[in-house]
Amino acid sequence: MRIAIASGKGGTGKTTLAVNLALYAAQTSNALLMDLDVEEPNSSLFVKGDLISETPAYRMAPVWDKPACLLCGECASICMFNAILKLGDMIMVLPELCHTCHACSELCPVGALPMQQRPLGIMRLFRKDALLFLESKLEIGVEQAAPLIKQSLDYVNNELPATDYQFIDCPPGTSCSMIHATKTADYVILVTEPTPFGLHDLRLAVETMRQLDKPIGVVVNRIGIGNEDVFTYCREEGIEVIGTIINSREFAELYSRAELMFTYNEVFRHTLDEILRRIRGIR
Repeated sequence: MRIAIASGKGGTGKTTLAVNLALYAAQTSNALLMDLDVEEPNSSLFVKGDLISETPAYRMAPVWDKPACLLCGECASICMFNAILKLGDMIMVLPELCHTCHACSELCPVGALPMQQRPLGIMRLFRKDALLFLESKLEIGVEQAAPLIKQSLDYVNNELPATDYQFIDCPPGTSCSMIHATKTADYVILVTEPTPFGLHDLRLAVETMRQLDKPIGVVVNRIGIGNEDVFTYCREEGIEVIGTIINSREFAELYSRAELMFTYNEVFRHTLDEILRRIRGIR
């Protein structure tokens, strides 16, 4: 079962829940954790596993073959993402904007835009006891996260053994990268906080997941600050709150030392037990 842990905004405790839930589940089951927040992955700070392999990832982008080009401008008119410009007697390729659709290369009448491999990022596989952990990280300067997220999911599907649970630490927000990270999930946990900002961005995340037709549950972090509006919203929308986490100095100190909360706090272990019970109930 593939469970995505996502949030409408950054800083809600998404990674905290993902790493603790994955490592707690791995105590009794085979589990996999994927850190697909590829622009700033940080789950490895908490997992501290042994490195098994490193797999480079690449993307394709066109290069201009000037001698072969007829300067017809067909490529520039085709590109939906403005990655190709015709400027006088030259064709300018902007690979950072390219979405690798191959249209310019395939439709060029003289083949003057061959596709070339470019570095995209790296996928690192770790093991910690019964947990497999995949961390994917974009190459510096690469702006598109979605292609690496897709390649990471393909790598898991095709190269890694099946596990009882697959947990995804998703990118924050509701952009393309978050959508790509959640679209293959069987269940999505949305982590929020009981503040006006938390509620605003939770609404966006819920609307996004409903467009993808994903079953969702909410975990409310930092109970004790803010107000009850998040709970009222969930009741009105028929969304199940599957867990709560109190606002605790102890938890903040454990997080700052990259330590796991469930190893120190029985109440938090009970919360993880309840979340896993509810997840098993929707299988």
